[in-house]
Amino acid sequence: MSQKIMVVDDSDFMRNLLKQILEEKHSVVGEAENGADAVQKYFDLDPDITMMDIVMPVKTGIEATAEIKKRDSSAKIIMCTSVGQEKKMEKAIQAGADGYITKPFQKPSVMEAINDVVSN
Repeated sequence: MSQKIMVVDDSDFMRNLLKQILEEKHSVVGEAENGADAVQKYFDLDPDITMMDIVMPVKTGIEATAEIKKRDSSAKIIMCTSVGQEKKMEKAIQAGADGYITKPFQKPSVMEAINDVVSN
């Protein structure tokens, strides 16, 4: 089933890469390049799933996730992390992240993370 997805990453390259992977089966409804922007757009766009980078300027993905989850506990957020960020991943899960994928993105792992979040 197609999901409405918002892509959040401070890197244009990463956002575009993720959009290419997602657009085959899902609809990318918006994107943001920092956590503050992500929070505002989340409530404007009401995506089914948000793909959230952890390390971003203005507001981190962890802070943005906590803020979104506080206002909408049913939000589905998948964190995007680089290898070696396990400590940050633990904090993201405490903040309410529903799943995670590791960069560099592989299409099967991205789709699997989405399917896991949708089925839960």
